[in-house]
Amino acid sequence: MRVSLFVTCLVDQLWPAVGEATADVLERAGCEVLFDARQTCCGQPAYNAGHRVEARAVARHFLDVYEGVDAIVVPSGSCAAMTHHMAELFEDERDRERARSIAARTHDLASFLVHTLGAPDLGARFDGRVTWHDACHGLRELGLRAEPRRLLASVRGLELVEAQRSESCCGFGGTFSVKYPEISVAMVDRKLEELAELGVDAIVSGDASCLMQIGGRLARTGGGARAMHLAEVLAGR
Repeated sequence: MRVSLFVTCLVDQLWPAVGEATADVLERAGCEVLFDARQTCCGQPAYNAGHRVEARAVARHFLDVYEGVDAIVVPSGSCAAMTHHMAELFEDERDRERARSIAARTHDLASFLVHTLGAPDLGARFDGRVTWHDACHGLRELGLRAEPRRLLASVRGLELVEAQRSESCCGFGGTFSVKYPEISVAMVDRKLEELAELGVDAIVSGDASCLMQIGGRLARTGGGARAMHLAEVLAGR
């Protein structure tokens, strides 16, 4: 199957290893991975900040880049969820229809592996205890909960430990962490307290934004766990 990889801004600029791991995982699963170098942002930051004119311009470019692509795979639940809001940015019915079509063909990595490819065994191995963080957009907008856990359960040597606060926000929230840093830090610290109690080697998620927030705080506090993207675990990195 031919798939087009949308790497997202954060992955491209700050966590390129996640993009490489995603391509590796898709190729192991038997896909031909395409990358269109014209891709930029999906428009989510501007959209969430209320700047609809700017968001529309970026979203229209996204539609132009991915017009005619069979499947778009994204290592980010939040960016995948943004495609479902693109139609409301346009008044022209043609652009609305283009946006709806793109949204139907855009998949979060975990969802694509499980629902489209049937959760293939990728031969991954990770020796250690990990817990999963349910990123807000993936869980609440895309309904992803069982999919990443099913994929992690197939990883050899991995012990999946459920956290009571797995569904609690990490406090990043895009501009929320900038506007309300004290609240943001308090939210992530609650998650880190439970990580210490669980004694896990890594906290895994499907959004680089959450992992930046959690990983950054772990680095500042000296926490022993790693923050890892699902693609990195599945790729054996």
